[in-house]
Amino acid sequence: MAITGDNKTIQISVIIPTYNRAWCLNKAIDSVLSQTSASFELIVVDDGSTDHTQALLTEYAGRLINLKQSNQGVSAARNAGIEYAQGALIAFLDSDDEWLPGKLAVQSAFFNSHPNAVACQTEEIWVRNGVRVNPKKKHAKPSGDIFKRSLSLCLVSPSAAMLKKSLFDEVGYFDESLPACEDYDMWLRISCRYPVQRLNAPLIVKNGGHNDQLSRQAGLDRYRIQSLLKLIKSGLLSKGQKIEAAAVLSEKCRIYALGCRKRGRATEAEYYDRLIIPKAGEAT
Repeated sequence: MAITGDNKTIQISVIIPTYNRAWCLNKAIDSVLSQTSASFELIVVDDGSTDHTQALLTEYAGRLINLKQSNQGVSAARNAGIEYAQGALIAFLDSDDEWLPGKLAVQSAFFNSHPNAVACQTEEIWVRNGVRVNPKKKHAKPSGDIFKRSLSLCLVSPSAAMLKKSLFDEVGYFDESLPACEDYDMWLRISCRYPVQRLNAPLIVKNGGHNDQLSRQAGLDRYRIQSLLKLIKSGLLSKGQKIEAAAVLSEKCRIYALGCRKRGRATEAEYYDRLIIPKAGEAT
């Protein structure tokens, strides 16, 4: 049952960040409002859309919370939703994705039966340009201690995740300096501290193939490198985690520097060469 505002029984706050996605936003919203077996509020954060997003949202008046801000990026939009949220649990949904029935019920039941857990995600169905596709093996979702495998690429989908709101007080909010890979950054900060459990049911439809996907941007590894540098310097990692993170950072820097040289960007390549952390016994 969707509820808003002052009702103190809210268990889950659902946050949809959106920017110029009126063409698909209604499907995302409807998939949330059709959820049952959990009391929740739906917060849609319009990140300065210039299409007819606001006109669409007026059609849902009284059924969701409509937050509008100037265009600041997906991290700022999610953070605004977190700040507003009243639920003890937070669930995100990207505006081009959809939930299947029972998604909130399954995850809230998991937290009820695992009170010490802080985060979980469901399995997902991938659709590209309207056609169902199978994820590659490297995208298979791990469960439990996911930190090492998450260093190479993000293995948590925001639309599949649910986590305790109190977790953000410890790990911080989404990094607004990252125009992309902000979810990669967040889940490394979480998974270096806590397990992230996978629930086997595929309860989201992850839609892709459209031109405005952040994941379609070129050169995304430069943001992952930025995130890894910050994490290594944070003092959060164990000795073993730091060694693992340094190895992945160095590999990403080598590959990115090589790409820079192929494109005639020698100065940029030299910068990433300097970030490479030698292994023990290697010459500096």
